[in-house]
Amino acid sequence: MYKNCKLCPNLCQVDRRYKLGLCGQSDKVRIAWSGLHRGEEPPLTGEKGSGMIFFTGCPLHCEYCQNHQISGAHGSNMGFNITDEELAELMLSLEKQGATTLNLVTGTHFIPSIINALNIAKGKGFSLPVVWNSSGYENVEALKLIDPYIDLYLMDMKTLDKSVAEKFCGRRKYIDSIIPVMDFITKTHPYTDLDKIYGNIVRHLVFPQALKESIEVLRYYSKYYKNSCFLSLMVQFVPPLENPGFKKISEEEYDFLLDTLDELGIEDGFVQEIGDEILWIPDFNKDIPFPVSFADPNPYFLSLKRKNLNQ
Repeated sequence: MYKNCKLCPNLCQVDRRYKLGLCGQSDKVRIAWSGLHRGEEPPLTGEKGSGMIFFTGCPLHCEYCQNHQISGAHGSNMGFNITDEELAELMLSLEKQGATTLNLVTGTHFIPSIINALNIAKGKGFSLPVVWNSSGYENVEALKLIDPYIDLYLMDMKTLDKSVAEKFCGRRKYIDSIIPVMDFITKTHPYTDLDKIYGNIVRHLVFPQALKESIEVLRYYSKYYKNSCFLSLMVQFVPPLENPGFKKISEEEYDFLLDTLDELGIEDGFVQEIGDEILWIPDFNKDIPFPVSFADPNPYFLSLKRKNLNQ
C-alpha cells in the first residue's frame, strides 16, 4: 500500500519506499514518543494512564499544531524509525507498564504497519482496548482496514467551515473528509460505552475568533451524532511558537458554549475548563515531553531511543 499511497485524503499516490508522501514520511514507521499519559479523557486514562504512541508526520499541517515538532507542520521530522516487530513489542510493553488503553496518535499514514504490529502483538497476548486518536482527516477506504482493530475512536471534528479549515488546519478540503469519516465511525461503532472503552469520543477545539463556526459544529453534531458519541469540548487554544494576537476565550463566550450544549441537549461528554494552557505544549526533545505529573516514559521506548541515538 506504500507503493501507491492513498492512505489519507491527500491521495498523493507516491511510492513511499523512494519518496516522501505529503505526510512527510516514508514506508518506515517513525515514532516520537511513547509512554503513559494522564492528560487524556478520564475513561481512557484510568489509574496509571493511557498508553500513547506518537507517530511522526501527519496528513494535515496545521499552522498552530501543538505537536508541531513531530507533525511536520514547520518542516520538522523528530523521532526515529522502528520495525513492525519493534512496534508490536512497544504495544506489549505499554500493557506491561499498566496502561489502561493503547492510544495510537496520528497513525493514518502508517495503517498497514500498525495492522501488522497489532497482529504480531495479539499473537503474543496483547489485550488492551485500542484507541484511534485522529485529526479526522482520514480516507474512509483506508480507515476500513484498521477499523476491525479499533475499540474506540478519539476523533477530532475541527470545523465545517472552509475558511477556518484553511486558516487553522492547513487543508481547506478538511471539511470534505470529516463528515464521511464521522458517518463511517458512527456506523461501525453505533453507540458509546466508556466503561467498556467502546465507541466514539469526538473532540472539538474552539478556534480563536471562530465561535460562530464552533456553534455550527455543535449543532451538526447534535443533529447527527450525539446519540452515538461522547463530546469532548476543548477551549484551550495555544499557539506553540509565537502569539499571532489571538484573544483567549472569554468567560462570556465560555458560558455561551455551555448554554448551547444545554440548548442542543448534548449531555454526554467532557468540557475543558479555562486554565493554564501552556502546560499542554509538549517538548519532544525531552524523554518526558509533558509535565512530569502527567506522563511516564515507556522503558522499552527509551531503550529504542538510546539505540537509535548510538547508531
